[in-house]
Amino acid sequence: MNPIVLPVAVDAMGGDNAPSEIIKGAELAVEAGIPVLLVGHPDALSDISDIPTKFASEVIGMGEDPATAVRKKKDSSLVRSAEAVRDGEALAMISAGNTGATMASALLKIGRIRGVSRPAIATPIPVLGRANPNILLDSGANAECSPEWLVQFAEMGAVYARDRFNTDKPKIGLLSIGEEPGKGSPLIKEAFELLNDHDWQMRCSGEFIGNVEGRDLMNPDIDVVVTDGFTGNVALKALEGTAKAIVGALLDVFSSSPEAKEGASLLAPSLMPLYETLDPESVGGAILLGIKGVSMVSHGSSGPKAIFNAISTAYELSIDKHVEHLEQVIKR
Repeated sequence: MNPIVLPVAVDAMGGDNAPSEIIKGAELAVEAGIPVLLVGHPDALSDISDIPTKFASEVIGMGEDPATAVRKKKDSSLVRSAEAVRDGEALAMISAGNTGATMASALLKIGRIRGVSRPAIATPIPVLGRANPNILLDSGANAECSPEWLVQFAEMGAVYARDRFNTDKPKIGLLSIGEEPGKGSPLIKEAFELLNDHDWQMRCSGEFIGNVEGRDLMNPDIDVVVTDGFTGNVALKALEGTAKAIVGALLDVFSSSPEAKEGASLLAPSLMPLYETLDPESVGGAILLGIKGVSMVSHGSSGPKAIFNAISTAYELSIDKHVEHLEQVIKR
């Protein structure tokens, strides 16, 4: 069977807005010519006639322990989505549900790329004034890391930047508390030394530019920011919260008086591109790198636009053989 005709498995039960908003996003993808396999409870998918479905009798909740839920709920929509990829029924999988359970399902059912020590979540960070975002990894898969893992994250991040955003020679920075080589925790200091080695940079066609700071997450002179999952998740959530607060404050100001409303209407055409850049729905989700198949993790509050974008990204990466490219770089 030609792998290009295989669908993207979508967990219809995952996320705050499931299943209705997830199904709407899947419908947008089908309208755009992307094949989709909806996986979910029979009651939720009973009225679906124009999209292939795969039934699952169980749902993993957002607050459940990931490892326990994946082990016990073998007929959950998440597990069945991962199995669809493993069994050759789907090209890739996406879910807006329990992030830990999504990772556990992908890891246990699809498996790791040979040579990968730990998969990592790679999250696109918008860069103002530039079309391509920066990539932050790990964004939460591994709270504790070894220096060697950070080097591997850098390799995988560079390949991802090339495949998804056509970045010829990705610039890679190590997140620290200062640009100087001696700054940071013992983990960062040792990782810095390993990242200075040219062998891994040649393998992935990347360029290590040294330490970067939290203020550089949206720096256009960087393409990939590497850190441990604990630090990366804190940095990501801080950035998301700040962006949300600024947008909320602007909306309050724009509606504060008739004059402000009039000014807002004049500014709206110029502000819309900025809003699109910062809107998480425009990205669709993060990818779990290091898995033997494309696995996308969407935000729990994802709407149809985000789900559509996640499906599109997963499909494009799959047909462009992103996993094979990772295997070639990681192969020792």
